[in-house]
Formats: sequence, C-alpha cells, structure tokens
Amino acid sequence: MSRYAVLLSLAVIWIGNPGELVRLQKGENIISYNPAQLCFSNRSFAFGVATAAYQIEGGWNASGKSESIWDRYTHTHPEWVYDHENADVATDSYHKAKEDVQLMRTLGVQFYRFSISWPRILPEGFNNKINEDGVRYYNELLDELEGNKIGALVTMYHWDLPQSLQDLGGWTNPIMADYFVDYARVLFQTFGDRVKTWLTFNEPLTFCHDGYGGGDAPGGRASGLEDYMCAHNVLRAHGMVYRMYKEEFDKDRQGYVGISLDMPWMEPASPSAADKTAAETARQFLFGWFAHPIFSTQGDYPPIMRQRIDAISRRQKFARSRLPSFTEAEIINIRGSYDFLGLNHYTTNLVKPGTGKISLKPSYDDDMGVKLTVNPKWPKSNSTWLRVVPWGFRKTLNWIKNTYNNPLVVVTENGVSLEKGLDDAKRVNYIDSYLRSLHAAIYKDGCDVVGYTHWSLLDNFEWMRGFSERFGLFEVDYRSPDRTRTARRSAHYYATVAKTGCLPDKHDYKY
Repeated sequence: MSRYAVLLSLAVIWIGNPGELVRLQKGENIISYNPAQLCFSNRSFAFGVATAAYQIEGGWNASGKSESIWDRYTHTHPEWVYDHENADVATDSYHKAKEDVQLMRTLGVQFYRFSISWPRILPEGFNNKINEDGVRYYNELLDELEGNKIGALVTMYHWDLPQSLQDLGGWTNPIMADYFVDYARVLFQTFGDRVKTWLTFNEPLTFCHDGYGGGDAPGGRASGLEDYMCAHNVLRAHGMVYRMYKEEFDKDRQGYVGISLDMPWMEPASPSAADKTAAETARQFLFGWFAHPIFSTQGDYPPIMRQRIDAISRRQKFARSRLPSFTEAEIINIRGSYDFLGLNHYTTNLVKPGTGKISLKPSYDDDMGVKLTVNPKWPKSNSTWLRVVPWGFRKTLNWIKNTYNNPLVVVTENGVSLEKGLDDAKRVNYIDSYLRSLHAAIYKDGCDVVGYTHWSLLDNFEWMRGFSERFGLFEVDYRSPDRTRTARRSAHYYATVAKTGCLPDKHDYKY
C-alpha cells in the first residue's frame, strides 16, 4: 500500500515550490514559505480539521432523524451534564454546512474529518428504512467539500447510537456487529463513489469504558463487565466491516479503512522497574485493548489483560473470565483489519502501581491495577483531564512504531480546550508545540505519519461537559440564533501551517 495513495484519498494536496508565496484568503495576508523553517513535506503530509455529528449538527429530530442515545440521555437527565445543556441545536451545522466548508477553505486545509449520524441515515437502526433527507444532507456536504477541493475522512460511528438499538442492549448485544455491518454497507453503497477514506469507530475505549462502564450515554455503569462486552462486539464489528469492504466494494484497492483509537502517553512516575511495568500495563489496557487485536502480529487481546482479568475473575469466584474470548476465526478476521491507524492524542499521565486491593465488585480500574497522576507543574487546560505535555506526543508515536511495526498513521484528533475568547495564544502555543513534537517523530524517529487533524474546527457540545469546554479554531456564539462563528487567533496560525506546510517562526498573527 502506498502512503501517497492514502494521502490522495484524503485530499487534493497543494504542492508548492520553495519560496512561493501563499496568499491567505482572509485579510489578504501573505506568508512566505521559508525553507529554513520547520516544514512538513507538502508531497507527503496533509492537514485537516475534525468534528462529530452529535456535537455540531443539531437538527436532532429534523426530517426523519430518530433519537440517539445522547438525545435520550441529555433529555432525560440534563442534571448529569455539567451545564445542563444538550445538542438539540449545537452549532446548527445541519443548516450551516456550506458556511462551515467556507471556514475550512479559509483555513486552507486539505481534508475534513466528520462523522455520519447513524440515526439520521437509518432512523430505526436497521437497513430496511433509509432516510432520504439524511442522505441528502451528507451528499450536499460532500458536494460542497468536493467543490472546494477538500477531501473527506468519514467516521461511521462517533458515539450516537440509535436509541432503538440501545433498547436491544446496544453494544453489549453480539448481534450489534451484524447491524453495524448493515449500516456500513448502506454508507459504502450511498457515498462510496466519493468517499475513499473511512474510519469505522472513534475512540471505542471512551464509549465502551465511559458509556457502558461509566456514566456517559447510555449510562451502563457496569465497569469490568459491560465495557468488556462492548469492546468485544466493537472489535468483531470492525473486523467484519473491513473484510466486507475489501470483498464487496474495494476489489481494486482504491479505498482505505481504519479505526481511531485514543492514547494519552503513559509515563512511568519514576525510573523504578515497578513504575515502568505499571506504565506498560496501562498502555496495554488503554490502547492495546483495541490495538493489539487489530495491529499486532499475534492478534487477540494483550496477554497482560488476559492474565490479569482471568486471574481476578477467578478470585471473585466468577465461573468464567469477565473478558470475553474470541474464536480462532474471529482472531484471524480482526488481525490485520486496517489500512491505517487513526490516532487521537491530547495529553500525558504519570503511572505507578496501584494498591493491589481487589474488590468483590468488578472494576476495570482494579483489573488494570495502576494509579494515574499528573505533574502539577504541567500547564492546565479547561479540561481536568488535559495537561499540556508535548513531548508525550513523540513518545506515543514511537511506542506505536516499535510495538506494531510502524503502521501508517493519521493523527485524527489533537487539540486543547480553553475558555471563551478570540485571543487564544495558549491554543496557538499548544498546536505549535505538539506539531514540533510530531515533526521530530516523523523526521528524526521515522514514524510513518501522513496527516494531522486538529480538534476541532468549531466549538461544540463536549459530551458531559456541555458547552463549557471550547476546542474550536472558530468560536461559536451559542446565544445567537445564527450560532455566529468567529475566527480565533489559532485559526490564523493553523491556516499558515496548512497552507505552507511549515511552522512559522513567529505566531503573533491577528485577523
């Protein structure tokens, strides 16, 4: 597989000559391409922005769309969301898609990563009823992207499961894998002529661990049980969709399918052997849980997960391990089911061994058996879980390279939350420092990374944090009926990077 072919499927890549001037569309500013700057090769790298359907679209019940698990959850328990808000309107991208594409054009990005809403396409969850208005919406979005020479990187599932399928058990029900294959087949049939780069799932660690093991939608709160069931069926579904795509839709190998997995870097809290072992255990539980079955040469769950969960399940007097087992055929089907890895990375944790105490109640945290902390000196963001640690990005990419034989990687999310305001110098510094770490990983360490996606294009509904955390390059005024978008300083900075392929020596730009 050619890494350049993956790039071409992502974007129409601008290829400039050294010294060529690139004119920004907003404000007619001129930025010089300086060969002495820290640059990503324009022929082998693409820059994009990302969003997710539930977080930006709104139109929650418009024109045939059905209820998702997040619609049900936020409507039933608004008090569980930090600011008691929901995404019924969000940034109203359902009605403002063309405007949002023009924002991307201003940025000069080569591709747009967005997700398709399952309940907007299949209102009943099944493929026996296709919502034509949902098809129209995404076709118009793709038309607009194509007309502005912006490629599409499409996520099939970004957490908004139809409530009708959750009523059947959601991702804890093994038949969900078959329903997901049916849904994916509709997407390939409907949009596959123009979309050639796909992600099956976004962050299954998050929606399984927090949604089925914790208090995010659908609120399973069954840690150590439902989270493992969810992950098992998601992995089966991913492998099934990948094989189906290659057999039915991609016989000439012109398309690409991957999965987005999130990985905070797990740094030993000290140089001790115990802390190093704890850090590697955390990496395998947090990332290897999903990556090992797909990207390793052995397949199946990481051995440390199998050993620990099997042993703890016996101590808790379960008749069988709480971690399900794949059949041999499933292991083979899932292993190697990728064309590239989508990596979401934001931050770093420090790791040391846990107390070793095991509760009688199942617990993913007990199974992992480590304690996660942060260095209080690391700069804070507006999210309690996100500290600014750019060197952790490089370490993450090198660990992936060394663990999984240097797979082709697209960074599918990276960004930082701040408070409201247009002069977001902290975000500019975050992006710049993380891109410098990424540059070192590629050009010094040989990590095979072909794209970077900033999270996110717009402020959006940040799940259980509502609208309190702002990740956008463009600020959204939620008090305005028009949901007015306004460029932040970081939008100008990112435009210079996307258009020149270089990190500017100075980033004191203003619109």
